[in-house]
Amino acid sequence: MLRSRYDAVIVGGGHNGLVAAAYLARAGRRVLVLERLDHVGGLAVSARAFPGVDARLSRYSYLVSLLPSRIVTELGLRITLRRRRYASYTPVGESGLLVDNGDAARTAASFTRVTGGTGELDAWRRFYAMTAAVAERVAPTLLEPLTDRAAMRRLVGDEAWRELFERPIGEVVDERFADDTVRGVVLTDALIGTFADPHDAGLLANRCLLYHVIGDGTGDWNVPVGGMGAVSGALADAALAAGAEILTGAEVFGIDPRGEVAFRDASGEHTVSGERILAGVPPVVLDRLLGGGAEPLPEGSQLKVNMVLSRLPRLRDPHVDPAAAFGGTFHINEGRRDLARAYEEASAGRIPSLPPAEVYCHSLTDPSILGPGLREAGAHTMTLFGLYMPAGLFREDPEGAREAALRATLASMDRVLAEPVEDCLLRAPDGTACLEVRTPVDLETETGLPGGHIFHRDLSWPYGESGSWGVETGFERVLLCGAGARRGGGVSGIPGHNAAMAALG
Repeated sequence: MLRSRYDAVIVGGGHNGLVAAAYLARAGRRVLVLERLDHVGGLAVSARAFPGVDARLSRYSYLVSLLPSRIVTELGLRITLRRRRYASYTPVGESGLLVDNGDAARTAASFTRVTGGTGELDAWRRFYAMTAAVAERVAPTLLEPLTDRAAMRRLVGDEAWRELFERPIGEVVDERFADDTVRGVVLTDALIGTFADPHDAGLLANRCLLYHVIGDGTGDWNVPVGGMGAVSGALADAALAAGAEILTGAEVFGIDPRGEVAFRDASGEHTVSGERILAGVPPVVLDRLLGGGAEPLPEGSQLKVNMVLSRLPRLRDPHVDPAAAFGGTFHINEGRRDLARAYEEASAGRIPSLPPAEVYCHSLTDPSILGPGLREAGAHTMTLFGLYMPAGLFREDPEGAREAALRATLASMDRVLAEPVEDCLLRAPDGTACLEVRTPVDLETETGLPGGHIFHRDLSWPYGESGSWGVETGFERVLLCGAGARRGGGVSGIPGHNAAMAALG
């Protein structure tokens, strides 16, 4: 039986809402989580996407970088985040650029083979030494009250402030690097889920890059063992063990900022009250629930393709084993010129002719997501994330545009492989290929994510009004605990932690 009153009512059972619930319940607060779907985790879930195929795919979110070790320790989460041996591989003609975390000499040889010397490697090392220092200094502040702009500048130092916080990252990369391929590899982290020109003075690409290099003080992008659902499952277990109540199938349809939440479930409509209301929903949804005006939808920008392969595709590069190439981030036509052309085409309302994308083969790092039969047969999962695929491209004709984007993306991938990737797709028992594709409009339709924006809205700088937590709204009793909060975005739990701390006062 639900109570009529709680210390905290959390709207949305995504991973951030679960983090907030766990912290508040551990502090002795009475907590209710209301989740519209029939499961918790939001987009951080695992699924057997293909009938009869024993593979657990991280269907939406897929890697973990921003989740602080401190949250894992404080909540006693039983999860394993496994570091990938290889950072990235970028095909270049009959060769390719391999960044090997475990072999500096091999990385150096790859840079020399692709770029013709050591200058680009030296520039690479200087740039990432700078971002590593920023990560080490900024990451601990993400779980503390906000620092202001001046204090953040003192913290990161003048060079990093100028290069990452003040100048367009496109200018910085063009100045620091000469090779088109290397420029593109650096810039892709500034464009994940973000439709932006790296040279734009608005610096949206800078903010995206920053969040992709500061995770947990290292910037490592790790594979969650058991799939992304293992992370959400551990968070739900922590919240329940601490005494929080979680109600799924409960759709919130109104929030009174004085402390009431109206929702409906299978038994009818209900109202509960809370001393604090923590909203894990996107800001545009929160505004609607509060009775506000219709704000413009955010614009997501990505194409997600999930696959199960019968085997890894062959490469053109004789120097690199496919297990190494696909073990990290495999870049597809993401050179600097490729990115610029794709942005220009998408800005003109056209699906890019050679879509830039990257793929990740999680099963190479975590074989447990495959059933024994698939492992023995040499099968693998593959996740593709396409850039410069804004929601607007898919509004008028969602199905036709989705198919066109998929065909163009697979063709783009085939251009850098020694064989078509479709020849490697596993077939389900019913004969269908193990491939599914999701556009921003699909995410909006399936998950209720406005504009299909994976960060809920454009990312913000990790500084602001000194002393606040970056979760405050225009109403004292309502806090934002989702990815749209300041210092939100990615699978991090940071907004959930910070909203809980703000509520505990």
